[in-house]
Amino acid sequence: MPDAPHITRLLRIHGLVQGVYYRQSMIDAARRLGLQGWVRNRLDGTVEALASGPRDAVQALVDWAHRGPPAARVDEVQVQEVACQQPLQGFDKRATA
Repeated sequence: MPDAPHITRLLRIHGLVQGVYYRQSMIDAARRLGLQGWVRNRLDGTVEALASGPRDAVQALVDWAHRGPPAARVDEVQVQEVACQQPLQGFDKRATA
């Protein structure tokens, strides 16, 4: 059976998504799905994430991003197809940008 195609997506999550455990919850979800990438707060109040891995697993994380953790209120998730420029290891929290 051939390997599932790998994809990379850049997500921008809008709503009440900072200060509600969104980043750590996303890290936990991404690691359970076996994805590589990162998540960070943005100065404009959004959360940004890069997720790379099998298509189905990345889509599962995108679906999760629309809900987020219980205290979050997600208004919009923008998803952009991107090419992964460098190898990623694990799924980490990055500094606010």
